[in-house]
Amino acid sequence: MLLALTLTACGGGVHGTPGGWGVRDPYFPKAGNGGYDVAHYDLTLAYAPDGHRLTGTAVITARATKNLTAFNLDLQGMDVTGVTVEGRDAHFNRAGQELTVRPHEELRKGGTFSATVRYSGTPVTITDPDGSEEGWLPTADGGVALGEPTGSMAWFPGNDHPSDKATYDVSVTVPDGLQAVSNGELKSRTSSGGRTTFRWRTAEPMASYVATLAIGHYDITRSTTKNGLPVYVAVATGQAEASREVLAKLPQIMEWEEYNFGPFPFSSTGAIVGPPKSADYALETQNRPFFSGAPDVETLVHELAHQWYGDSVTPRSWRDMWLNEGFATYAEWLWWEDNGGESAQQTFDHLYRGDYYDSDEENKAIWAYPPARPSGAAHISDAPVYQRGAMVLQKIRQTVGDDTFYDIIQGWAATHRHGNADTADFTAYVEKKAPDKDFSGIWKDWLYGDGKPAHP
Repeated sequence: MLLALTLTACGGGVHGTPGGWGVRDPYFPKAGNGGYDVAHYDLTLAYAPDGHRLTGTAVITARATKNLTAFNLDLQGMDVTGVTVEGRDAHFNRAGQELTVRPHEELRKGGTFSATVRYSGTPVTITDPDGSEEGWLPTADGGVALGEPTGSMAWFPGNDHPSDKATYDVSVTVPDGLQAVSNGELKSRTSSGGRTTFRWRTAEPMASYVATLAIGHYDITRSTTKNGLPVYVAVATGQAEASREVLAKLPQIMEWEEYNFGPFPFSSTGAIVGPPKSADYALETQNRPFFSGAPDVETLVHELAHQWYGDSVTPRSWRDMWLNEGFATYAEWLWWEDNGGESAQQTFDHLYRGDYYDSDEENKAIWAYPPARPSGAAHISDAPVYQRGAMVLQKIRQTVGDDTFYDIIQGWAATHRHGNADTADFTAYVEKKAPDKDFSGIWKDWLYGDGKPAHP
């Protein structure tokens, strides 16, 4: 594959330094890279299911944030055959997930730059600290690329950290008869010589971990919501019947979520239903979430809610994961409340008492650590981040009342639309929206406090 970045080189007199090999994320310190900010990825890929071989060209446009003598890209596996910067050969070396590029001339702070990386091979499956798998997940007739938290570096080189969002063009060539589904909008589909090329464009900023690519035999349906939003749904052959009833609720769920969370932040919505067991989880891939086999209603509600909370408002670091999962879990509670189930307060009370769990060990797990301080990289997707994170939101709702609460969650999504935010940003925003309320106990006991709070 070939990757290109557009560079403005600088002449003599500039004393540059190498860019960082990571952004020092508190849980994934090697993720991302310092010294530049990506504006656009242009990926041209070709995939051969026999042997699961990926080749192509990727083009990155970026801006130097310091004077650079070298910069790093995240790329795990694959064979790099050459790198150019501004059309000139550049030296490079590999060390683990780090591809270090040394351009012919130093790069000036504030200038845009481009690089080209040629690479190919069999993309790897990455095992997370919690034991789940991501990166490239082979299927019987193709594969699925899933990126949370660090899997995108398995199929394209880049700045693989949620703090650096970019727009994307993804062109994928596959054998005739296969579909290639990615984020954003399908701009064209052309066939020649027994192969079909799908060209996708994501015009809104996207974090690398929610970029996706699904290749295989998929049944495609296109429609629009009541307000004209395009809906693109891809269902793996054989999963249509099992998925039909739940996916038929997608327009209703979208209408409900827009009413509660504000205008949808992207240019289209939908879903990708992959083969069963293609992954051990669903994922909020931008525009159209991915599901491993037919989803249930609650999971569809959850992953679509992430389009606001996680995909549009993206965490500044992986420590802030509860801003994704607490919000999406609370969306499930609100759905139940509005659709004949328990109220959010009843769900909160059951969780506090441990009514949902079959053992003391499960009951204790939710209180193992505070949602704003996961106890390590292996635990950013554990129960405290999801359930206790949702409990924080219910405590805020209890404190401010429904009118102000919905102003908060809608305003939060609007204020940080297509951007990044952290927990301190959120607590400050809540306090600003309800200056007459005291949130100190919520932050101390529910958001940052160890153990089970004494009073629900």
